[in-house]
Amino acid sequence: MDTLTRLSRSRRSVPPPPRRLELPPGMRTQLGCDAVGIPEDFSHRIMTRLPRVGCVYADQGLWWWVVPAGSDVALEWPMPSYYSPGALLPETDAAPILLHCPDGDAPYTPPIPLYLALCRLTGTTPAWSRTVGAGHLPPPRSGEG
Repeated sequence: MDTLTRLSRSRRSVPPPPRRLELPPGMRTQLGCDAVGIPEDFSHRIMTRLPRVGCVYADQGLWWWVVPAGSDVALEWPMPSYYSPGALLPETDAAPILLHCPDGDAPYTPPIPLYLALCRLTGTTPAWSRTVGAGHLPPPRSGEG
């Protein structure tokens, strides 16, 4: 009987599976969808700094910004953000709330302006601006000094 009780309890404690963001009807996603989770306090400030804002959702203190798939290529999204390939959200019991839906049929927030705004707010140097160490410099071409 104790075993059955333990099994019953462990089954109830299994976290819910990740939830994919559901975009509003009519949105075209030919570029695929990923999402960037940014804490709400940063997100309020970022919203006013962007030239275009796509679909944005709220879930457990984070705002999830829909970006084209692969928006993490060559970018290190600064902490405290979370990058989610496939726009899969971490374990949650409730569906995220749609906070912003753009005009038109493209659900995306342009990732570079979003990344730069987040870097600025977090005091992070963008990945492409970081200095390269001497051990990473290419050798001089012949005829150079």
